[in-house]
Amino acid sequence: MQESKLQNIIYLASRSPRRAELLKQVGIGFIVLPSDIDETPLLNEYSDAYVLRLAAEKARACYDELIRQSAIIFPVLAADTTVSIDGKILGKPQDDDDAFQMLSIMSGRCHEVHTGIAVATDEGVQVAISTTKVEMAKLTEETILAYIATGEPRDKAGAYGIQGLAGALIKRIEGSYSGVMGLPIFETAQLLGQAGIRIL
Repeated sequence: MQESKLQNIIYLASRSPRRAELLKQVGIGFIVLPSDIDETPLLNEYSDAYVLRLAAEKARACYDELIRQSAIIFPVLAADTTVSIDGKILGKPQDDDDAFQMLSIMSGRCHEVHTGIAVATDEGVQVAISTTKVEMAKLTEETILAYIATGEPRDKAGAYGIQGLAGALIKRIEGSYSGVMGLPIFETAQLLGQAGIRIL
């Protein structure tokens, strides 16, 4: 743990370029070590519990793999983001038709974006969550199809990326902008601080 504090380096258990960008923004060095787990929601699992569970499982799986490899151990940061509306979890769209359905459901309405984060160290796994309320503008079918045609929705929870073209479709948010991007900086800084990695 002392070595990681001196070097300010973590493992990032994610392939997300957005999470990588946010860590770079606050000066955290990281090594990408993706963690692949089953992301199927449990029966009747609430969206906030779902993202917390997945973040913790990703962090633990990555940490356990480092132990198996006898690698240098730095804290492991993992995250998971999902969109929720009407009690339904909207993950990444399976195809363009799925993206169309998601965007149509959210059109002109408010939804919630939950991002669970987890940090694994030799002391265990600590978790936190950020929930942001997002109001989307009323979208015409033409606008939805034009947005889908850009390809941007394909790997995004809820079929949109607020930091991209979809920023023009969002009327208002209440909460964390970086949380909607996939890594809430405030909560991340708190957890990393507990693990000896300080931003300021």
